[in-house]
Amino acid sequence: MARTGERMDPYRAFNFRVEVEGLVTGGFSECSGLQVEIETKEVREGGVNHYIDHFGGRVKHVPLVLKRGVCDIDGLWAWYQDAARGRVKRRNGTIHLLDEFQSPVMHWDFRQAFPTKWTGPELRADSTAVAFESVELVHRGLEWKKD
Repeated sequence: MARTGERMDPYRAFNFRVEVEGLVTGGFSECSGLQVEIETKEVREGGVNHYIDHFGGRVKHVPLVLKRGVCDIDGLWAWYQDAARGRVKRRNGTIHLLDEFQSPVMHWDFRQAFPTKWTGPELRADSTAVAFESVELVHRGLEWKKD
């Protein structure tokens, strides 16, 4: 809670850190998929025409997408390759949002994730852009906490 007259600026999206249990992953430039949705079922009652009832169902988690510059750290690639060969190892992880002093202020824990898609860089002779790779992780839930 802010004191009267104290500014409470929002945190900046570029200041984050990702940890995956048991892996050295390097730094990520993007993280998306921090999304949770409750599926609903519509029920229309006979004779009631001014609204439709909605009932909650399953919780749906979209895949996390982690993007980073290509480097010599190959832990994500090896994890994906193991999963592609049928040796799925689920891992827990954490995405930390940091303040301007690089201190964690909140985090999202993801549970029992494994990679389902790896995308390599787009290589172009006429470009000076950084080569990026990304990995998609399916998981069994997110939990948000303040640090």
